[in-house]
Amino acid sequence: MLNREIPFLRIGVPICLGIISGHYYKPGNIFLIISLIVVVAGFGIALFFNKNLINKIYGYPLSCSLFLCGILLYTIEKKNLSELEPVPSIFLCSLSEFPEEKNNNMSFIVRLHSMLLEDDKTQINGSMLIRAKKDSLIMAMIPGDILMIRCLPVPLVNRGNPYEFDYRFYMENRGIKYLSFISAGDITKHVSPTHRKLVHKALIIRNRIIGMYEDRGIKGERLALVAAIILGQKNMLDPDQKQIFIKAGVMHIMAVSGLHAVVLSVFIFNLLFFMKKRFNSLRILITVLLLWGFAFVTGLTPSVLRATLMFSFLQAGNLMKRQVSSLNSVLASAVILLVMRPSVIFDAGFLLSYSSVIFIICFYRSLYLKLRLKTWIADKLWQSAAVTIIAQTGTLPLTVSLFNRFPTWFILTNIVIVPLSSLLIIIGCLVPLTYPLKFISQPLASLLSFLAGFTELLTEKASSLPFSTIENIGMIPSESLLFFFVVFLVMEFLLRREVIPIGYPLFLVFVFICFGTIRSISDKSSAELIVYNTAVPDIVGVRTGKILNLYGDTSKIPQEVRRHCLARGLKLKRDTPVKPVLILDTGNSRILISNFLNNDLLLGTQPDYVVVTGNNPEMEKIIGVTKRVKSLIITNKRVPFDSRFSWRSNYGNFDSVHYIKNSGVFRTRL
Repeated sequence: MLNREIPFLRIGVPICLGIISGHYYKPGNIFLIISLIVVVAGFGIALFFNKNLINKIYGYPLSCSLFLCGILLYTIEKKNLSELEPVPSIFLCSLSEFPEEKNNNMSFIVRLHSMLLEDDKTQINGSMLIRAKKDSLIMAMIPGDILMIRCLPVPLVNRGNPYEFDYRFYMENRGIKYLSFISAGDITKHVSPTHRKLVHKALIIRNRIIGMYEDRGIKGERLALVAAIILGQKNMLDPDQKQIFIKAGVMHIMAVSGLHAVVLSVFIFNLLFFMKKRFNSLRILITVLLLWGFAFVTGLTPSVLRATLMFSFLQAGNLMKRQVSSLNSVLASAVILLVMRPSVIFDAGFLLSYSSVIFIICFYRSLYLKLRLKTWIADKLWQSAAVTIIAQTGTLPLTVSLFNRFPTWFILTNIVIVPLSSLLIIIGCLVPLTYPLKFISQPLASLLSFLAGFTELLTEKASSLPFSTIENIGMIPSESLLFFFVVFLVMEFLLRREVIPIGYPLFLVFVFICFGTIRSISDKSSAELIVYNTAVPDIVGVRTGKILNLYGDTSKIPQEVRRHCLARGLKLKRDTPVKPVLILDTGNSRILISNFLNNDLLLGTQPDYVVVTGNNPEMEKIIGVTKRVKSLIITNKRVPFDSRFSWRSNYGNFDSVHYIKNSGVFRTRL
């Protein structure tokens, strides 16, 4: 039944599974050839069952072929990103975005076209993150400008701490694999092209609209808030502003998404009321075109593309006098985005957007009908509360996993803030439209500035309420995925008991509990040594069961350590080592933590692991003790011996040497 009503469910699920599999497995030619033969053979066998009413055999090769398409799409996308050697080169590229200013520095992203190395010119693909000191020439550049930059590309790396944000993977999914530091003099050529790409024109128009707001008197934090809510430009926001909206549970209003599409489409529809009957088709077409224009100006982000595509599909069904499934339209938009850019499936905004809208489509009406209120105001408030509850429920697993917090006053804040943000969106769109008419745009801008300040004030009050957020909670990705299905089935049973028996959600809850129990038992019966790679130097952790003993300067616990504890449910115990030497016995292993190293120290302590701390540790060049040490871990990048000597010639009694600043965190079971 679902295959007929929601065909894109059958299409989307195998493609998603294929893309996720492509992240972990890189297929070779033999695998592809064998898979192709199997799929073709499956379709051939299915031909013998075409006379049946339902050809079940046909579905298996179809699902397999879609799964393979997902793998190939992701693999091709990644292969299109060129590998660069870490040598100084000259790159021909184009500016992708406006330069972003941070204190005295600035950063911008360039799209790479070719690399000039001596007399050789090589075509390359991908993007690079450029960082430079603040300069007026760089600030004057606009998206689409052609640049020739002399720089040294450095691969983006992670610190490698347990369960930290995977910055390298995040940037690679945006097509960025390299970073380079330059000065203004390294830009050897700067040309403005005759024709710019649509996406560059969109960013320029968005920047001009922000300039219109500023010209009409909207300044400072209010301008940053207006740009974020209306245009999705969050770079102007202060970190404190973002935290206020996160704590209040209304950060979603700054992501140009379904809320903006609904508000604008309803407003335009009502504005074109005189075209309701004979010209209704033209009314729909104008609304869709204007909505796509708004999506274009806001930068065609995945969230606004999802909302705009869904609205376009629904209205296309109305034009053809056909009933269109909302869920099928949402999944169709997801499939289109995945085909265009497969790695978007790993984007947090994409996941949050689709999980919330899928839950709203599936459960909103059922929850709303549970309570019928007679007065118009009460009914509207209940509608807003019902949408908020369902959307927050759908994003709960991701919110806990990604942000380690849950806003408790989300119903109250959304009932107040969402209508205000809707008004902000409408007025914010009217200001640039009426900009030439100052006697109209000026009062609208003043009202917009007031509403922005009022919205921020209410949000700040909500975030400062007692118990505004439940913090210090966490979940690993596999648990988050399992929890999502648990929540979905529980909601399905609670709101539509006739559709699903209680056994299904109970079974999944049991599996979820067993999963957590097994992981907890595994943690309690094990121990490990962790030397973290954080901005706070020399942080060493020894996990014994569910307790993490932390050694080093623990006056301020690094965020990376906190996230590790939240994700694994660890109890943190601080302990500062006695300088300059500390010996830890865990039963099975002995760990030496010291800011110097010599033969006498090793002979006297007989350690299994050695952690050398400090900026300038004193280390003998040749160590010749008889006992072999499993690992030597050096926390600082600067080492006191000549780098021309390998560690094997200098420290032959160590099985391995690990440099934290070069290779990331060190973890080993004890």
